[in-house]
Amino acid sequence: MAEHEYTARIVWSGNLGQGTSTYKGYDRSWTVETPGKPMIQCSNDPAIGGDPGLHSPEDLLLSALSGCHMLWFLHLASDAGITVLGYSDDPVAVGEAGKQGAGRFLRVTLRPLILLPEGTDEAMADAVHSEIHKVCYIARSVNFPVEIEARYRFGE
Repeated sequence: MAEHEYTARIVWSGNLGQGTSTYKGYDRSWTVETPGKPMIQCSNDPAIGGDPGLHSPEDLLLSALSGCHMLWFLHLASDAGITVLGYSDDPVAVGEAGKQGAGRFLRVTLRPLILLPEGTDEAMADAVHSEIHKVCYIARSVNFPVEIEARYRFGE
């Protein structure tokens, strides 16, 4: 297997003037700066002092997992002769946090809604989902279960 390298720059932007001299005296905001791509403004989970209007690390992980699954579904569906007309997902992650704030994901459920042409074999589309975790970079890297609850609509 060939190795790949990915880079990003994470920059804390939450110094309110006195750094981290007190726990409540700084903001939990930061940016993701990937060369040649738009900057992403982020914050901590709102449950632990973050800005609810910004993406948290948990949001980004869930989105990465869902996006990777989608891209592989489109690829493998095309290879299988299945035409995909539309795809959206409303994934849900369940996590836990201890008293000291340390947490982890327990499981994720991907819930894609996929638009297929009339007459498409739904069982074939379901079979594609079962192959994705063999190849999806993100799914192969996480240590929690990922369930798929695919829904289909048919039309043109």
